[in-house]
Amino acid sequence: MYRTLEYLPGISESDVARLRSVGIHHTNQLLHRTSLDIDRKRLAKRTGITANRLFELVNQCTLLEVSGMDRWLPLVRRLGINSMPDLRAQDAETLHAKLLEAIGLAGAPSLSDVQYWISQATALDIVELPEPEKVVPVVS
Repeated sequence: MYRTLEYLPGISESDVARLRSVGIHHTNQLLHRTSLDIDRKRLAKRTGITANRLFELVNQCTLLEVSGMDRWLPLVRRLGINSMPDLRAQDAETLHAKLLEAIGLAGAPSLSDVQYWISQATALDIVELPEPEKVVPVVS
């Protein structure tokens, strides 16, 4: 889904300006330009935004792609679900119960909605994890 970069929680005006300077104007572009670790590292060099920060932002972008979840995304993030692997690891009934507790019966998503979100987490998980830093032995 196409949304302006400002839609991402916690993104600074500086980050938005840096991303726009390299032609990234909305979340879908950011998702496709930062899915791979090597691309995040290259973009970090071009923008001055750290690769770790770009990794956080791309995970937010993937969650925006889950159909029907955008309305509850701020609450889902407060529950500690910040990426597709986090969502995929959830038990649907437990997550639904937490949402019901936080929202109340009148506005919460249905159990089938939550099950659908979790099922999408596998298909939409396109973000490559960062490579671990190589340890260079110190010769004494």
